[in-house]
Amino acid sequence: MASASKANWSDLAVRLASAIVMAGLALLTNWLGGLAFALFWLLASLAVLAEWLALVTPGETDRLAIGVGAAVLAGSAWLAYAGGGVAAILSLLAGAAALWARAAACRRRHPGLIAAALPYAGAVVLPAVLLRHDGEFGMRAILVLFAIVWGSDVMAYFTGRTLGGPKLCPRISPKKTWSGFVGGVGFGGIAAGLVAQSFALGLLGAALAAISQGGDLLESMLKRRFDAKDASHLIPGHGGVMDRLDGFVAAALAALVIGWLHAGLHPARGFLMW
Repeated sequence: MASASKANWSDLAVRLASAIVMAGLALLTNWLGGLAFALFWLLASLAVLAEWLALVTPGETDRLAIGVGAAVLAGSAWLAYAGGGVAAILSLLAGAAALWARAAACRRRHPGLIAAALPYAGAVVLPAVLLRHDGEFGMRAILVLFAIVWGSDVMAYFTGRTLGGPKLCPRISPKKTWSGFVGGVGFGGIAAGLVAQSFALGLLGAALAAISQGGDLLESMLKRRFDAKDASHLIPGHGGVMDRLDGFVAAALAALVIGWLHAGLHPARGFLMW
């Protein structure tokens, strides 16, 4: 029993150190805003693009596809930075169509998954930049998202490893438990409510925490499909950038859609003000 417990917690120090560094950079760039924030998330999205393509096409590096994808991501991020959300999304979709056409023409395996690399990587940078673009509500909206995703992730980890119990989805992610899911959703909602000082945001935060964990499962499903433990080994204790950002991608995208539906061209306001 003692050895099992030691194995369960052996990676905690490395995970914690990596998380502190990444959280510090994310908080700093959110405070700075502007170009620094956009560049930080663009770099993250470029890493995710490379990891996704390496995952779905193992041993078949396509430099042209990576180059085209990177150029499309950079252009879309610039459009989002300038406030052109619709144009940014359309450029991503056009780029994805181009990747699919090239993969199909070259008879590459999994052309649909190759094309999906761009929308997924775009979901790393575009929602964050479009939400942060609001000078009045942007920084706070990103802080609330951080509270939801980080709070959910941390509490799911500790609750799941402490309480254990029935598995959430053993065929996709054998280590995840229902106790971790419930703990993560509950704490994600509490963290959102405290940071936003709003009961309504607490309820919305719980829903986004559940979506965040769904994003984690989606990435786990992709890794299992290609028999990979991590998207890469770029971040000690966490695997790749995809491993670290899968929950944020899902929650930020959901927050952007909610914000658009609630307040049109002011998604950060629409996300926060209820």
